[in-house]
Amino acid sequence: MEQLSPVIDSLQDHLAPWLATAQDWATSPAAWSQFVLLGMAWVMAHLLGRRFRTQLSALIIPPEGASGPFAMIRRWSLLLLPLLVPLLAYGLTAVGEAFTRSLFGSGAVIAFGKRVFLFMAARAFAQDILREPFLRLLGRYVLVPAAALYALGALGPIVAWLESLTIELGNIHFSVMALIRGVIAGSLLFWMGTWSNRQSASYIKAQQGLRPATRELAAKATEIGIFGAAFLLLMSIMGINLTAVAVLGGALGVGVGLGLQQIAANFVSGIILLIEGQTTVGDYVELDGGEKGTIVRMTARACILETFDGKWIVVPNEHFITSRVVNYSDQGSANRYEVSFQVAYETDLERVANVVVPAVAALPFVLKAPEGPDCELAGFGESGVDFSLEYWVNGIDDGKNKYASQVRMEVWRALTAAGIAMPYPHRVVEIRGTLPA
Repeated sequence: MEQLSPVIDSLQDHLAPWLATAQDWATSPAAWSQFVLLGMAWVMAHLLGRRFRTQLSALIIPPEGASGPFAMIRRWSLLLLPLLVPLLAYGLTAVGEAFTRSLFGSGAVIAFGKRVFLFMAARAFAQDILREPFLRLLGRYVLVPAAALYALGALGPIVAWLESLTIELGNIHFSVMALIRGVIAGSLLFWMGTWSNRQSASYIKAQQGLRPATRELAAKATEIGIFGAAFLLLMSIMGINLTAVAVLGGALGVGVGLGLQQIAANFVSGIILLIEGQTTVGDYVELDGGEKGTIVRMTARACILETFDGKWIVVPNEHFITSRVVNYSDQGSANRYEVSFQVAYETDLERVANVVVPAVAALPFVLKAPEGPDCELAGFGESGVDFSLEYWVNGIDDGKNKYASQVRMEVWRALTAAGIAMPYPHRVVEIRGTLPA
């Protein structure tokens, strides 16, 4: 019990001014009159709010099917209607405050009532207006308690006490209040940065007039700018000297140079890829290591390739800069392929091209420009004469399209219809001596 005595004494010292104020208000006719005026202001705010709410809703609601920023602002304004009653009460109380002070010589109760109305507005804002889970959490555990302390007149002393407590980390000095303010502001800035980054990325990627590489570069630059500005603003809010941050940034740069070389190289390589635009989203590429597929996403660290069978391959950006890259497509450009086949030596070779070329040219995916199908004599094999058929298509033969398979089938149909045989291997066996009995 003796150990609790200092705590009880300290609590009594803090509660003594509040108890004295409550006793004065309980015994003062002027305070009673001010409480009556506060009640009248609250009743009048309810009556006015009930009358104006319907009219304001009809005025604010945009026409059905309306779109655009003004329609969005009007829809957002509807969410603020729960604040109408407490703000009307606050306004009515503020209008009569000067008259009350001149009449009673004191306005402490009126001032307390104004703070209570602000607390009610903050509570309505946190419970009825905020829909985002993170913002509702922030409003419930930060905004409402702060408004409650302000209504009780305890917010100023608590803030002053927290400002007096300091934390030292080397050359960096900041108070506990600055740390709390930084945590709250950092959380809010991070949410705002994430939200604005999503909105700006969606807007930039919807601009079809820009090249895909330009859209990716603009989105990444916007993301870096948003979070960079949020970081500097957070340092300013916490009261941290940016000179100390610069020293820390220099040390971090040395750490990046020594231990994070690959990450830094991939990041810089990604920026170079986005600026040059030689390789962009939608291109079908093949690397020296054998990886090939369509680029479906470009990040700050790596490019993601999707193969024709649905697998994703993550390739660091540095590989696109330091190694040879074969780019088969640039937004659906034409590509040339070839298929090989054989005919028997007994075949009239002059007929082969006249039979095969028209049949392949009739396929719907084979292009006539920049060049139509071309059949060439490729060589003389062991079992037949080798031919090579070259053709152009608008796309990639990556397993999805299977152009080569369809061309081979058409070559086989054309040769079969023309009576041209496709040979099978022949072998001559020489037996020396007499056959065994």
